[in-house]
Amino acid sequence: MNEKLIERFLRYVRIDTESVPDVQQYPSSEKQKDLLSLLNSELAEMGISAHMDEYGYVYAVIPANVQCDYTLGFIAHVDTSSAVSGKNVKPVVTRNYDGKDIALAEGRTLSPVDFPDLANHIGQTVISSDGTTLLGADDKAGVAAIMQLAQTLATHSEIPHGKIVIAFTPDEEVGRGTDFFDVKGFGADGAYTVDGGGAGELEYENFNAASAKVKVTGLSVHPGSAKNVMINANLILMELQGMLPVEQNPRYTSGYEGFFHLDSMQGTCDEATAYYIIRDHDRDKFERKKKLFEEVVAFLNAKYGEKTVEVEIEDSYYNMKEKVLPHIHLVENAVKAMEKAGVTPKVVPIRGGTDGARLSYEGLPCPNLFTGGYNCHGRYEYAVAEEMDKCLQVLLNLVAIYKDFCSDD
Repeated sequence: MNEKLIERFLRYVRIDTESVPDVQQYPSSEKQKDLLSLLNSELAEMGISAHMDEYGYVYAVIPANVQCDYTLGFIAHVDTSSAVSGKNVKPVVTRNYDGKDIALAEGRTLSPVDFPDLANHIGQTVISSDGTTLLGADDKAGVAAIMQLAQTLATHSEIPHGKIVIAFTPDEEVGRGTDFFDVKGFGADGAYTVDGGGAGELEYENFNAASAKVKVTGLSVHPGSAKNVMINANLILMELQGMLPVEQNPRYTSGYEGFFHLDSMQGTCDEATAYYIIRDHDRDKFERKKKLFEEVVAFLNAKYGEKTVEVEIEDSYYNMKEKVLPHIHLVENAVKAMEKAGVTPKVVPIRGGTDGARLSYEGLPCPNLFTGGYNCHGRYEYAVAEEMDKCLQVLLNLVAIYKDFCSDD
């Protein structure tokens, strides 16, 4: 087990990089630059050419030490989800996990009863938060693996490799991770986002995704004289939710099944707002979901009055499969790299998205690799050190594979 990788990961998760939804500045939180700046400095200390641009993106280049016509890229994001706080993360390292509940703060436990995957990690090192925050394995496990790869290549010049380019991005969690990404300047022929889950996950299909912001304007009067007058914005918002297909709630979906997800809501009788995400792997079904949402809004406006309910639907990203298939060697070689590392590949669709989805549409084909993280976006998030180490081995194996790779990409 790579102790230096663990140390690096623990150092990064202690830095608060929570991104903020629905703001105009970029990155959405300045504190993301704390980690980005650190990464930039650490790369420079390794002797690797790196720079951080005005938007916070960190780009680095490891020059080839053998003749090779293919430039390979690795990408990870530094921000953490706003679903649970990422401030003052206190990692809990459980070595030689015994299969029992892991005691956390405030009486919480990380339990295999609630999270059956834990039972697969008996005898391994499980890293969690103390239960008061998320951990940040999404995606600091990926960040740590790429940085350890850079350190390995920088200190072992005897390892032959082609040109390797690295990028770290802000704001992936709020769907804006590639808004200002310099694809041309990055210069990769193909790349991998290192932003997946458990060992073996390999993804080149993802959801088509959109966000929906709903605003309901009610009419508040004293409830004692409300008959035929009051329009309760909260109740209309509840009515809207009730008109969406119950079986298309994330709780009841898996695999390629899409969903409507009510992410947050707040309001009074006078005014209420809600934020949804709409997702489906199938593009036609995705478009129908958006149309259904608009039809529900139109129905409620016909019932309660024009502009009672207003909605803004904005596409976030699309399924990258069609953009990766012409470069399927990226998937095939990832399978080989995993098998060489003793990892069983699991090619699965992403029930979410990555920076790679948008980058694939911008001309940089970009499948997604596992990191060893589980239960992302929640206080019971954890990472398995042995799987993080396997991730690093896979990255090194890809470097070896692409040193001899020639293609017409």
